[in-house]
Amino acid sequence: MGYIKWTIILLFWAVLGAFLHYTLPQNDVVRIVNTYEERQDLTDWTRIFWSLPDDQAVNLANRDVQFIQAVRPNGKPMVYRNEDTGWGWPPYFKFDTANLYTEANDAISDRAAPEWYAVKHYGWRNEFLSIFPNAISIKPVAGPDARVIPWVTIIVLVVLVALFWAIWVRWRRFRRARVDPVLEDVGHGFESVGDGFARRRSGFRRWLDSWRSK
Repeated sequence: MGYIKWTIILLFWAVLGAFLHYTLPQNDVVRIVNTYEERQDLTDWTRIFWSLPDDQAVNLANRDVQFIQAVRPNGKPMVYRNEDTGWGWPPYFKFDTANLYTEANDAISDRAAPEWYAVKHYGWRNEFLSIFPNAISIKPVAGPDARVIPWVTIIVLVVLVALFWAIWVRWRRFRRARVDPVLEDVGHGFESVGDGFARRRSGFRRWLDSWRSK
């Protein structure tokens, strides 16, 4: 029973951690090298990693998507999609896809004269599943070693920790005040039943022994 309990607990925290890692904003310092638009064929089980168009007439399984190509300071490539989030989830309320596409085009630079930008995004990059993080905004930084403090992520995590702490404390108080006394009463009831049964069994044995002696 203990293994099942800890498996459920670990699974809960793993799912919550993956959800937060996918949803909360992250910042990459990159050099933007290109932008392009490409038609994407979305499968049923990867469609959750793409934004839902506001126009429901748009074909959800096949549509044109804008992309931003970039290179990290270590030379590794990174590709972002550029889609509006609208009023959906995650709640970034992004409606400026065209503006961001223009800014990304204006930020293109080469190795000879690199310009570095912090790209704020959410989501994951997976080549096997063909999924891309969604770029939210870009801003210039001093250089490839610039550090961007993720204030939004820090604030959200602090609030979540405080919320879970408050729930846990209140649950412990409720358990001590309401649940534990009931469990103790139930336990005492079982003990009383067991003691009564043991006394009756002992009396029955004594009665049988009295007949054997005769």
